[in-house]
Amino acid sequence: MAPLLYQVDSFTNEPFRGNPAAVCLLERQAEVSWMKGVAREMNLSETAFVSQAPGGFRLRWFTPKQEVDLCGHATLASAKVLFEREPALRDQPILFKTRSGDLTASWADGDVELNFPAMPMQRFSYESTVDRALGFRPVDAVFSGDYYLFEAENESIVRTASPDIAAVEKLPMPEVIITALCSDPEVDFISRFFAPQLGIPEDPVTGSAHCLLAPFWAEKLGKRQFTAYQASPRGGWLRLRLEGERVMIRGAAVIIFAGELRV
Repeated sequence: MAPLLYQVDSFTNEPFRGNPAAVCLLERQAEVSWMKGVAREMNLSETAFVSQAPGGFRLRWFTPKQEVDLCGHATLASAKVLFEREPALRDQPILFKTRSGDLTASWADGDVELNFPAMPMQRFSYESTVDRALGFRPVDAVFSGDYYLFEAENESIVRTASPDIAAVEKLPMPEVIITALCSDPEVDFISRFFAPQLGIPEDPVTGSAHCLLAPFWAEKLGKRQFTAYQASPRGGWLRLRLEGERVMIRGAAVIIFAGELRV
């Protein structure tokens, strides 16, 4: 049977918004070189590859440049495809075996809720080259692994920021988040995400970044549930809940097309 390929817009209930991901369903694990080729061909921020595994599914994510350890929107997209193909799976969480350990995804009244690890954060000082690359002076900065988060003074700075992508790519910071409080009483904070080193100049909506954003804003706001908006040109909504060392990430998704790979 030929691999099936889907394109899904994640963190939105409107077609052509949110973050598009490709989802490839495999009968067995594929060669890394082949998966890289498919990811380059799709030319999306992430392509997910799903195959059967004991008790659940094996899940791997590739950008057009490389394999990555964690991806929220492509996990949500993968779960959406599986739940729609096999409605019986909605009765209990789907288990995904990944490079970041076991992750689960649950059906939530038409949405998908992901159970991801919260990222422990550390504050750090940075060089002035960061200000120049981002185009503004942050008021706070934390990091966790490859994720570097910079808080702006207000949401207008985040919405209108036009980072120098070539300069961001040269920073020793593979994945860069900018964020600020939101003036809308229905939204707690907004963010944007840049990862040119991974082949992603700006990611439309980044589920994994909220594994750092949630604990960051929990510390500042003294709360554990949030509504978040990623203010990219496509835009996307996330509902977040901190539970111990886990972040529950809930979002909608729309399947745009399905097809069959002939290679």
